[in-house]
Amino acid sequence: MKIVISGFYGLGNTGDEAILESIVDNLREHLNEPDITVFSLSPEQTAKEHDVKSVYRGWRHDFKGKVNALKEADLLISGGGGLLQDTYPTKFIFGPLPYYLLIVFLAKLCGTKVMFFSQGIGPVNSTWGKILMKVFANMADFVTVRDQFSKDLIHKLGVNRPDTVVTADIVFAFHPKKDTACIDSLPLSQKDNLVAVSVRPWFEKVKQFEQMAEILDTLIEEKGVTPVFVPMEGHHDDDASKKVLAHMKHSDKCHILGTNFTPNQYLNFIGECQLTIGMRLHALIFSTIMGIPHIGLSYDKKVESLLKRSGMWEYSAVLEEMDVEKLSTNALYLLDHLDENRAIVKHNAAEMRKEAVRNVELLQENFIK
Repeated sequence: MKIVISGFYGLGNTGDEAILESIVDNLREHLNEPDITVFSLSPEQTAKEHDVKSVYRGWRHDFKGKVNALKEADLLISGGGGLLQDTYPTKFIFGPLPYYLLIVFLAKLCGTKVMFFSQGIGPVNSTWGKILMKVFANMADFVTVRDQFSKDLIHKLGVNRPDTVVTADIVFAFHPKKDTACIDSLPLSQKDNLVAVSVRPWFEKVKQFEQMAEILDTLIEEKGVTPVFVPMEGHHDDDASKKVLAHMKHSDKCHILGTNFTPNQYLNFIGECQLTIGMRLHALIFSTIMGIPHIGLSYDKKVESLLKRSGMWEYSAVLEEMDVEKLSTNALYLLDHLDENRAIVKHNAAEMRKEAVRNVELLQENFIK
């Protein structure tokens, strides 16, 4: 079976690269020698890392390559991840939402079937975005979404797919491989007191950096932890991490991991920690996979949806509603009750892994004769 995968690949985002690795690994596990082509901004790197064919994803180069790949394919997988949203500016054919939907349209013109695969939908607030969704998203032959919020929203937007199925983020079916590169890179005197921290820039909001600093200082003073920042999107998260450190009294007790580690290496590192406090969705997903209790700062419904499914929402908060004292208390509680909360997270992770694998099972049921 020939499959093209379209997503936010080749741009150095750890979460999206983990999505791609999970899709490729699970397709190979469940299908008979699939022939896989990935649309990527770094096609040579993507081809090498995943042993796939790869075509440049942008419109300005190799349009013929994209058309040929789609013509030869049996199926376009659009996803996973939060591709269909207009949080970032959407103007006519520019922006994430038009790009991914036009790839779908191009696939249909080429006679190729389309599956929205483990997608997170929204937000879609602009009038143009809603029109694009109603016209082009309805061209998909089958849809799976990673949470109930996405299913409700896609139907509200007029995508009338009665067979839309709620599964889970495909990263829950990630195949971990033991790798200690991250922890080995740090000058640690002890390794049993680590707290993973994930922060990201979010438009003009900066108050959370100071609030995060207060929480981490409290944990250092009360529990002697060593916070380690995990930059899930290269220099963007590295810069955000340094903004937190600038507000801390005990910044000398912290570390920032390098920006060039693989998703698998970051996953293994988070698995060595006692607790994760973070914004990035896939840092929290990595924590869930590894059975690590976590506190999430939800800047988007996708984060809240994940935290409710992982069992950690009661300890977390919406980004704009952060209460430093309450979150510090929650963090101290989780550190004092690690075993019982690890058990909760591991149980929920096992359930979501089954749902993640269901994405591939549904692909088999609907597209393999």
